[in-house]
Amino acid sequence: MAAKKNEKAAMATAAELRDMSVEELRAKLAEQREELMTARFKHATAQLEKTSELKAMRRQVARISTVLTEKE
Repeated sequence: MAAKKNEKAAMATAAELRDMSVEELRAKLAEQREELMTARFKHATAQLEKTSELKAMRRQVARISTVLTEKE
């Protein structure tokens, strides 16, 4: 249960993302996309233990993209 709370803490909320600058958001988006790609490869090779992470990562990428679009 504690591990799950730590994972959620790593995910930034929309309010936290809105406090970031455009440059920080672009960097974070690139980082999240890289993590998502790595997780997809792990999933394809049956090395990913928590497949629910894929959905969470996709949502985080979408959340960052939305806030970035709002700021631009």
